[in-house]
Formats: sequence, C-alpha cells, structure tokens
Amino acid sequence: MTGGAAVDREHLLAAYALPERQRASVRMNFVASIDGAVTVDGRSGGLGDASDRLAMQAMRALADVVLVGAGTVRAEGYGGLSVDGADAAWRRSHDLAEQPRIAVVSSRLDLDPRHPFFERAVTRPLVVTHAAAPEPRRAALADVADVLVCGDGEVDLAEAQRQLGALGLAQVLCEGGPHLFGALLDADLVDEVCLSLSPLLVGGTAGRIVQGAREAARSMRLVHAIPAGDLLLLRYARG
Repeated sequence: MTGGAAVDREHLLAAYALPERQRASVRMNFVASIDGAVTVDGRSGGLGDASDRLAMQAMRALADVVLVGAGTVRAEGYGGLSVDGADAAWRRSHDLAEQPRIAVVSSRLDLDPRHPFFERAVTRPLVVTHAAAPEPRRAALADVADVLVCGDGEVDLAEAQRQLGALGLAQVLCEGGPHLFGALLDADLVDEVCLSLSPLLVGGTAGRIVQGAREAARSMRLVHAIPAGDLLLLRYARG
C-alpha cells in the first residue's frame, strides 16, 4: 500500500510557516534514505523526488537566507539558486525580499570566484569566514560577494548568526552539508530539523546527515509528519 497523496505548494507553505520571523532561528533541511544514507553516488539529489523538491522550495520561500558549507557548494553546485515566480510573488506579498540571500561557510576560502555559485547568483552572495582565512582569497571573493568575518582562528557560527541577523536575515535555512550541521549542533544553534525520509535502501558507505558533532542526546519534538506518496516529510523543533 502506498503512502499519502501528493502535496501542494500552499499546503507546504502553511506547514513550514515561521510565525516568529523576528526571532533568529536556524532550520536544517536534509533528505535521507530509510537506512540513513545522506547521498547516492556522492550527491543528495538521487534520494529526493518531486515532493521533496517542492518542500525544499517552500522552505526557501520562507527563509531570509540559505546557508551551505563550501563542500556542499562543490558537490551540489548551487549556481543560480532562486525561488520561482509564484514564490517570489508570495514573498513580496509578505513584505520579504523577492529572493532569499545565499551564504557559504568556508574556513579556507578555497572557492573560485568564477564558480556558478557566484557568477549565476540572483542576489549578491555572502561568504562566512574568519579572520585567519587567507587574505588574498578573501580579497578576491570580496569582489563577488559580501564577506562576513566571524571569529579569529575558526568560524564562530554564533557570531555568524548575529551578523546575518544584523543584515535582516534572521531566518536561516541550512541545507548542509553534514559537517556544517555538526558544527551548528555543537554550537547549540539548531532550532529545527526538517527531514525528507526517502523510500530507498542504499547501503554502501554514505554518511549520516550529521558529521563531527560530539555525541549527546538532544531532545526534539515532532511538529508534523506529512506522507507524500511513499516519501515522508518530517519537521522537528527543539523540545
């Protein structure tokens, strides 16, 4: 027997709504297989389906900024990230910028300014780094992005959240990767985890959605579980 019916955009915008927009929050969004794999052949795209992509678009429409790690940019691309016309109109009608900003976290700044992440961006990207990052790379990236210096010898993610908030970007949607998720978790900055549970068994050596975080039991409460065909859209918030 198959799962629930197909979901639609309006349903998902309501299901993932953020009622307290002025309160800074970090929402994680991942897709994983039944057996916990976060990638197939090194990428997450093979795990999702149309419902997962629709949920991702709804969360992007609701976000002020989409935050990703440098490794995720290299693996997944992220060139020209944007919401479509209907979502852009929805954002305007709710007094939001037409498009969310896009930000990348990088300690080494080993990012090519000619990468599609920068060249195809529909809003000026942000780069989150620290004071000890190589100055020539920082200067090169400053030509194509706004560079936020957060911390001295390593990226201070709490400071990054403060600086993003000062720019009016209080609602952060983080789409990975697993090491950035782990760092946010260790910094106690994760407010929500939204997981698309893919109806696949993958096996292999693919990692989990969190890497590098110290082991600890962190309580979360279930906000919703929406069947979408055979995929399940889960939303958890701090307990």
